[in-house]
Amino acid sequence: MHRRTLLGAGFLALATSAPVIRARAQGTWPDRTVSLVVPFTAGGSTDIAARILAERMAPRLGPQARIVVENRAGAGGSLGADHVRRAAPDGHTLLVGTASSHATNPAALPATTPYDPVEDFAPIAVLGGGPMVVVVPGRSPHRTLPELLAAARARPGALSFATSGAGGIGHLTAEFLLARGGGLRAEHIPYRGGAQVLAAMAAGEVDFSVEVLASAAPHLRDGTSRGLAVTIPRRHPLMPEIPSVAEAGLAGVDVTTWNVLLGPKGLPEPLAARINAATLAVLAEPAVRERLAAAGVDAADPTTPAETRAFLAAELAKFRGIVREAGIQLGR
Repeated sequence: MHRRTLLGAGFLALATSAPVIRARAQGTWPDRTVSLVVPFTAGGSTDIAARILAERMAPRLGPQARIVVENRAGAGGSLGADHVRRAAPDGHTLLVGTASSHATNPAALPATTPYDPVEDFAPIAVLGGGPMVVVVPGRSPHRTLPELLAAARARPGALSFATSGAGGIGHLTAEFLLARGGGLRAEHIPYRGGAQVLAAMAAGEVDFSVEVLASAAPHLRDGTSRGLAVTIPRRHPLMPEIPSVAEAGLAGVDVTTWNVLLGPKGLPEPLAARINAATLAVLAEPAVRERLAAAGVDAADPTTPAETRAFLAAELAKFRGIVREAGIQLGR
């Protein structure tokens, strides 16, 4: 009986001290370098946004706080996302999730995506996003989206489109537009990344692609590619001369790429709230919003962790709907 009493007292002491230990950990966070994982290679809009966030957020967390961007590319963002999913939920490993890692890949490749994009992560804040753009080579005879769709209709399966990978946002958006155009078909040619896609466009190796507007902008400006339509209901200020898909005759299309800040599942709510507050303060800085806009990322309006979770769930549902409508079957 005496031994049971001692054991019971020990367990009680551990139970009552656990919240104190967690509170102390949160109070001293960060006590080492915070890793901000980008699930793609350096240089893209997601990487640029992450580096701006890391630079401006660190001073808000403490005089000794340090945030380092860690690029873990592969599998359309799934490798980096899974790395964060497996990390300790102590706030020292965070993820800049993307439409590919947390919506299109899970929607189109559920059997090979090793996580639940909503349930396996702690939502913190929506960072921002931007539209896709339908592009053709600069020498293409197609000068409008209706002309491109008419060519696909006239020669079923003869046209080709490039993407940076099967199941990515470019792939799903292209298939979605073809479906909305009347169940059209074109040959999908996946490349290793966005840079290779745009090089293929410049060389005229494919007929069209659907790329992130910010990534395609330099090629659109120098004339190696031509933009036919942005995938939102209205024109975008980055390149206002390009019409929207609605203007081009396709109603009900509103597809953007986006970034969200996430932690591993189990991240304490007070810590998530603290990181959320620092993130929103950074996104409110006019200079930060200008730098993000120059990189093609429209800074998001303020979001709570709960609103971020709802956003993720809604985007996942939207892309699952796109997969169904376009009849895409990958890795099932």
